[in-house]
Amino acid sequence: MYIDSHCHINFPELLKNIDSIIKNMEIKKVSNALVVGIDNKSSNLIINLVKKYKNLWASIGTHPNSHINDDLTYNELCDLSINEKVIAIGETGLDFYNCNSKEIYKIQKNRFCNHIRASINSNLPLIIHTRNAANDTIDILNQEKAFNGVIHCFTETMDFAKKVLDMNFFISLSGIITFKNAQNLRDIIKYIPLDKLLIETDSPFLSPEPYRGKINEPSNVTIVAKKVAEIKNIPIDVVAKNTTNNFFSLFKKISYNQ
Repeated sequence: MYIDSHCHINFPELLKNIDSIIKNMEIKKVSNALVVGIDNKSSNLIINLVKKYKNLWASIGTHPNSHINDDLTYNELCDLSINEKVIAIGETGLDFYNCNSKEIYKIQKNRFCNHIRASINSNLPLIIHTRNAANDTIDILNQEKAFNGVIHCFTETMDFAKKVLDMNFFISLSGIITFKNAQNLRDIIKYIPLDKLLIETDSPFLSPEPYRGKINEPSNVTIVAKKVAEIKNIPIDVVAKNTTNNFFSLFKKISYNQ
């Protein structure tokens, strides 16, 4: 049994084929998927979507690159978090790639802080996006006393990994780990404890090899699991079992027998 801990199957290119996507998950033994919001509109759409499927769950939040007019306020996050299908806050965080505006820095940091506070208020873990902002991400998590969550689509350094692991955060791996130019990332993965790993697709993005460049979907999380097993030189069943256990350990709002 596998779990896709981060996907965007609410995006049009996947939503139009939702029934076949759910069927493919069943065929590949992907038991659950967490559908992640990136702004106000998508978060509300996702809540309505996951209500229709017992094995889909929602995370609500505003991506750091989303437009300011698409933001979810602290109060809106807290109100939506009450829904029984909402199990996380995010994705949220910092993305300073190609960012040279002090105003954008300020908006992203304030938004990130609001999400952390909503996470604490709702007792739900954070889904964190960080790009070219490792030090600021750590500083804000410490400053706001974030209690737990996951660094999604991990591509950072070993030093960053050690810091978030010391904070009791999980690390999620995507199809990037299969890319030919990701050897440094694969070397880091060898040292990340198995009991702190999750796997994801980030679909419709980041299709793993040999499907790179094509539309991704949750069933491909099995390819990520296979690569983790190869990197760590362990059976894929061990990866499946541990990442599934980790998912339920982090997202405690779901009972294990779902």
